[in-house]
Amino acid sequence: MQFQYYMPVRLVCGRDCVRERADLFSGFGKKALIVTGKSSAKNGALADTEAALSANGQKWLVYDSIPPNPTVASVREGGRLARGFGAEFVVAIGGGSPMDAAKAIAMLAKQEAEDIFSYSATGDVLPMLHIPTTAGTGSEVTPYAILTNDEKETKTSISNPAYFPKIAFLDGKYMRGLPQSTTVYTAVDAMSHAMEGMLSVRAGALTDALARESLRILHGELPALAKGEYTDGDRDALLYAATLAGMVIANTGTCAVHSMGYSLTYFHGAPHGRANGLLLPEFFAVCEEKSPARAKEILHAAGFASHKEFAEALAPLLGKREAIADDRLRAYARKASVNKNIKNCSVFFGEEDLYRVLKRSVGG
Repeated sequence: MQFQYYMPVRLVCGRDCVRERADLFSGFGKKALIVTGKSSAKNGALADTEAALSANGQKWLVYDSIPPNPTVASVREGGRLARGFGAEFVVAIGGGSPMDAAKAIAMLAKQEAEDIFSYSATGDVLPMLHIPTTAGTGSEVTPYAILTNDEKETKTSISNPAYFPKIAFLDGKYMRGLPQSTTVYTAVDAMSHAMEGMLSVRAGALTDALARESLRILHGELPALAKGEYTDGDRDALLYAATLAGMVIANTGTCAVHSMGYSLTYFHGAPHGRANGLLLPEFFAVCEEKSPARAKEILHAAGFASHKEFAEALAPLLGKREAIADDRLRAYARKASVNKNIKNCSVFFGEEDLYRVLKRSVGG
């Protein structure tokens, strides 16, 4: 048996862990840039973070203008603010957008990058502490940041081992006020991470074990997701499952589903997790044709006998599907076929295969 695994993030999990472990903030400097969206002021995460910093006598500056699907302009502004304030570390609060943006900001605070997507960043970045307030992206345990790439009209990942946060605080209470759509789409995103991670050419015994546990938990939460009724236990479970799935892709990366989904987000505004959910069942239909044993293994790990049963479970969560014209789908298939994620998939997806998945999933 041969495999590699690396995940250097310290996890602190439990109710009120941010306030109760304020001491963990103290070793990173006297000034923090807090990178977040507007919702953290409502869900209590920002107040808890400010209380923790205040208890240590630390100062902070809040940058809460990160848009969904963060732009290069927004992270450059964050880098400028970090430098001007003299920030010594970054605290990211929110879902995938603020957490991903924080990684780019932590780098730009220390380095000049004319083209952020082609720049080879060094390890000289501000240390980061992440506080996820949604259960989906797993960014709190990955070295990736996904940013909007307007030049290529897609979303593009930048990666560096230095982008791993130092500490991640997991507290499901911050999810209490989440809209139902956000809760569902982020959970589906986590499911996509675990399933694609198992299909990666870099999958191994340990990442498969983490993926199976994530999928087991997520399958158990499907009734709550369908009803839209959650206990704090449900929220904690979803957050834990999302972090496990993040630990998977931190080592495996993602596959063709993400490659296709980026166009649905960029051109049609579909939330990232929704885009993945629309594509996943038909993606695994093709996998069942090309690699039936592995596809069956992954579907069974997720709690489904076939892609059809999987589709039936996701259908009520996704609602009415987008209907996209055929010429657009052809273009999206071409764009996805040259994405680096395609080569990361142990099942080969050519342009025609990608078109087939798109057509069956969101064809007009």
